[in-house]
Amino acid sequence: MQPTTTDRPPVTAVAPLGRAVEVGEGVHAYLQPPGGWCLNNAGIIVSGGESALVDTTATEARARHLRSTALELNPAAPRAVVTTHFHGDHAFGNFVFPEAVVVGHERTRTEMMAAGLHLTGLWPDVVWGGIELAPPTVTYRDRLTLHVGTIRAELEHTGPAHTSNDTVVWLPGQRVLFTGDLVMNGVTPFCLMGSIAGSLAALGRLRAFGATTVVPGHGPVGGPETFDAVEGYLRLVQRLAQEGLRAGLTPIRTARGAHLGRYADLLDPERLAPNLRRAYAELEGLPADAPLPMSERQAALGEMIEFNGGPPCCLA
Repeated sequence: MQPTTTDRPPVTAVAPLGRAVEVGEGVHAYLQPPGGWCLNNAGIIVSGGESALVDTTATEARARHLRSTALELNPAAPRAVVTTHFHGDHAFGNFVFPEAVVVGHERTRTEMMAAGLHLTGLWPDVVWGGIELAPPTVTYRDRLTLHVGTIRAELEHTGPAHTSNDTVVWLPGQRVLFTGDLVMNGVTPFCLMGSIAGSLAALGRLRAFGATTVVPGHGPVGGPETFDAVEGYLRLVQRLAQEGLRAGLTPIRTARGAHLGRYADLLDPERLAPNLRRAYAELEGLPADAPLPMSERQAALGEMIEFNGGPPCCLA
């Protein structure tokens, strides 16, 4: 199914700034609807006169609004920022919080430094502002616990999934789970820099937390049912890849002939093309923890633009 652009806002449109929604005692989701490219969610945790963030935002203006929102909830600036993965929409705003220690998986630091500000070149019309790269200065490998007042935040590396370096943040006292981009709600998953099979395995771990509230990386807050939609889409991608390989079709030809059914209305459907390229590679023997070569990633992004009939819509 070829996605169309006739009902989408123009690429030069800008979405409203985010808003904070309380999802547990002392826990707020910072939401940026509608949740498409570079409109991620973040988290603000407040307890005992202290605060911490889960992710920041893509542009300087959005990060400064996140900062003012956090200061309204707690007068002292956040003392920690957890970066769930290296992508700029979740991390470019880190520099707006100089008082905070930036925490992330060890590969989040290395991949963020390697990528630099490359994301800004994909959408040159976005007003990015004076972004300065601020990668994690405290890193971990498997698990790490962060205490914010009386709130316990358990960080866990889960994956490879969306990327090689995903962190989820579990608040057991509030039963709130911040998933980063392992889960998107109403938005097409994106696994080009991670793994389809790894994402499916990670969903099993996410279910095991027993969360009642799930704050996805993009899209509205939900519950455990959000895992089911992500799993269903990823299994569909695997089936399409199997059928495409049997028919001798390239990933983009398979994408053009695909029928997405209940997943056709997800935002950013053009991600099907790169997701299929990753699924093809895994079916051909690429391990879940092995990245696609950079040349294949770049080719996949080009196929996504071709499949979409132009650059994807970014409202940041």
